[in-house]
This record gives sequence, structure tokens and C-alpha cells, in this order.
Amino acid sequence: MPRQRSIEEFTSEELRQLLVEKRRAEREARLESFRKTGRVIQVETENPIIPNVIPGDDDEPEEETLTNRRRARNRRKKGMERFLFIVEILAIVGLVVIIFQAFNVLNLLNEETAGALAMPQLTPTALITAVVLPSGHTAPVEGVEVRPNDAEIPEHLRPLMQSYADLPIPTPGAQQARQIQIPAIGVSAPIVLGDGWEQLKKGVGQHVGTANPGEVGNVVVSAHNDIFGELFKDLDKLKTGDTVIITTQDRSFTYVITGTQIVEPTRVDLMAPTPEKTLTMISCYPYRIDTQRIVVTAILQED
Repeated sequence: MPRQRSIEEFTSEELRQLLVEKRRAEREARLESFRKTGRVIQVETENPIIPNVIPGDDDEPEEETLTNRRRARNRRKKGMERFLFIVEILAIVGLVVIIFQAFNVLNLLNEETAGALAMPQLTPTALITAVVLPSGHTAPVEGVEVRPNDAEIPEHLRPLMQSYADLPIPTPGAQQARQIQIPAIGVSAPIVLGDGWEQLKKGVGQHVGTANPGEVGNVVVSAHNDIFGELFKDLDKLKTGDTVIITTQDRSFTYVITGTQIVEPTRVDLMAPTPEKTLTMISCYPYRIDTQRIVVTAILQED
């Protein structure tokens, strides 16, 4: 029987070889234990490969290698968890930024919409009115064209009169005057809305903005006395108590003459609204001279 050698008698390479064989035996024992408990399935091979251990090799022992692999996997797992955590934080921050921007855009749209819907600040403007009584024109003289008489308009008021003349004529309503009849002087003529040069070519013109027949206020009408039919040629023949019939789309109103006066063309105050239901008729005067105005007033005859 060979003599057992002591530890001191083994060389380092022999000790290393013994350590490897011992670890292999322990591993085989563990695998056998795993097989018995069903935790390992043995695969038979014709030529099993037995790892060669080269004496002096610097490879780490198997258990140490497995431990290092577990640590490496844990480090990778922790690294991935940190990465996913950072991604989640960035996603939350991005969502907060998007929500904040959405609120800003919504507020901006609301402000723009409110600004677009807001009414501009209104400032009072002067009401443009006539500066002379209507129907004025140059006297009809043989060989001379009859035209509006600008000379009777004060020079400093001519731009205002031009602005008044350029105002659009509104569409007549059902309650506006349509016809005038003055039995005492044989007048029966249509009434148009507006008393400018072109309107008075068509008949008697009602001043825009004055009251409708039958209403409280002043119904102001005018016509020429010596051109375009001479409709108001005989206004000066009317007497107190004579009647004037104004017809609208659906009824007639009778006014009774209360007075007549001869005034300058600038007496536009006679066209102002009145607290009663009145009628004012205006024409140039005297006949074929036309330097003044004749104004006939009447009051509504109540039923």
C-alpha cells in the first residue's frame, strides 16, 4: 500500500489539480442530487465532453464565475430599471409641459376670440342735417340750365351740405307717406323718400328722419314751385282750415292748415321734431325768383 503524502509534499500544480477534481466531484454530487429530485434532466451523449483543466490556467473557479454572472445580470437589471425610471420621469415632465402649453394655447384662442367679438369703443358723432331748407334751385331763366342753388348755402357750411347730400336713402317702410292730396289747390302727387335734387324730380319728397304720417312729430315734405311739375306752386293760396291728406300703404291721415310764413333758406329749425302730430310743407318763393322759402304748417285732425 503506497504511503500517503502530506500536504507539504505536493507541488502547487498538484494541489491545484486536486482542488479542481474536488470541485468537479462536488458539482457531480450536486447534479446527482438535482437528478434525484427531478430538478435536472440528464441528456445522454455518446461522447461527453470533459473540460480539460490546464495546470496554471488563470480562469476563475466555476462557482465564482456563476456569482460574477449573477452580479452582472443584477447590475444590468438595475441599470435597466434606472433607465426606465428616468424615461417615466421624462414622460411625466413632457406630459406636464404639453398640458401647460395646451392651456396657454386655449387661453390665447379665448383672448383672440373675445377680441374679435368685442365691439369697438363708440364715440358720439355729430348728426349730419340739412343746412338750408330743401327744394332750393336757381330761377328758371330762358336759355339757362336750372340747377341746385349752392349760392344760398353759407360757404363754411358747404362741405357739411355735401356730406348730407351723399347720405344713402333708406328703403321706404309701410308706414311712410306715399301720396299727398291738397284739394284747395288741386294737388295730387306721389311722395318719395328723400328731398334731394334727384328725388324732387319724381314728386313730393319727405325729409329723411322725420316722423311718419299719424305719428307724434313733424312730417316734413317739399316740392318745387316752378319746375318738375310745379307741384307746390300755389302753397301761398292755402288758408287756415284747409286740409291736406297724406296716404300711407294702408290708410290716410288728414291734416288741417294752421299757418303760412315766408322765411330765409337757412331756417332749418322749422324742420325740427315737434311734440304734436304736425305736417310741414316747404317750397321755393317767390315764383320764378326763388330766393326765399314758403313754409306751410298743419296739424293732424284726429278721428
